[in-house]
Amino acid sequence: MKIDFSPPDITQTEIDAVVDALKSGWITTGTRTREFEAALADFCGTERVVCLSSATAALAQVLRLLGIGPGDEVITSAYTYTASASVIHHVGATIVLVDTAPDSFFMDHEALKKAINPRTKAIIAVDLAGIMCDYPALFQLADEKKDIFCPSSPLQEKMGRIAVIADGAHSLGAEADGFHSGQAGDFTVFSFHAVKNLTTAEGGAVTWKTREDTDSDDMYKELMLLSLHGQTKDALAKAEAGNWEYDIVTLGYKCNMTDVLAALGMAQLDRYRAILKSREDLIRRYDAAFAGTRVKPLSHYTDRYRSTGHLYMVRIDGLDEAARNQLIKDLAGKDIPANVHYKPLPLLTAYRNLGFLPEDFPHAMAMYASEVTLPLHSQMTLEEVDYVAQEVLALLGESTGMNRE
Repeated sequence: MKIDFSPPDITQTEIDAVVDALKSGWITTGTRTREFEAALADFCGTERVVCLSSATAALAQVLRLLGIGPGDEVITSAYTYTASASVIHHVGATIVLVDTAPDSFFMDHEALKKAINPRTKAIIAVDLAGIMCDYPALFQLADEKKDIFCPSSPLQEKMGRIAVIADGAHSLGAEADGFHSGQAGDFTVFSFHAVKNLTTAEGGAVTWKTREDTDSDDMYKELMLLSLHGQTKDALAKAEAGNWEYDIVTLGYKCNMTDVLAALGMAQLDRYRAILKSREDLIRRYDAAFAGTRVKPLSHYTDRYRSTGHLYMVRIDGLDEAARNQLIKDLAGKDIPANVHYKPLPLLTAYRNLGFLPEDFPHAMAMYASEVTLPLHSQMTLEEVDYVAQEVLALLGESTGMNRE
């Protein structure tokens, strides 16, 4: 049995939608992108969404919207993909990494509290594997530090505290603490990369909390200006007869989404709840197979939260990094691709060059050493899950939890 790790779930519906967009005569940002934005806002329960070329671009534009730049600091987790942190560098601010809590993939709130100082302008919290962070606790922490907050832009002055930004690249459709992903952070950024639960091949989006002192339409316009060269009219508006005139009001960037990608996204969104349900079924099957074994899965469904089931991350008791790597090689020999999410940032050359040292993040390093990510995607069958679990446990010298029932 040959297993795929994470192929895109593309049906004839998506293909037809993209073909229709290609045949329409309009393939850049236009009505399909606007429809996708409106549908995402409805799905998330927020007022507005801006669709962009990637989640990375969306994170960077949020930092720029907040007026964050040189002299400022932004805190994020040491246990994440580079995009959560590299955007801080892109806007000229200083990256501050925080270790995870003991036996956790999520930031240690005590370490986070100690890292906050008058230069801190934002926290980028990472919804790893589709599990939302504890945003009420993060907002409480931001409120506790209000007295040392030094705003440096009009939007920061309105907020009056550190901004809490959700890196929701994995969490579209997740719920926690009574919030949908998109509602919990001041801003939330989503990814629609090829391996994400909902894909537009490449793409991303940003949404935000409603604020009484901030107009969502104005926020939308500001983000659109930033994403399209600071130009006052997009291509669709300029295409209207006699409507060519435009202005450049700021030296913006170029990271808009196209109608071709939005057409794919709309078709995916129409099926998305079914996609999430299929992932839940597969995760519960994996969990049953590993019950009572050395394989300790990350919990996706609890009384506090419901995950999107984006990644099936497990830690294996008794395995060090070398043994973990050998297990992944042995699984590959059985046509089972496995991965590691993620190498803590201080292990990577670019971050070591910035002065970050692995030994300063012992909890993140301990989580990484025995972590394995197993195949999970919405086209996977329960029989394939059983096969993967059986082979993992056989290599570890154990039987499945289901066999012991």
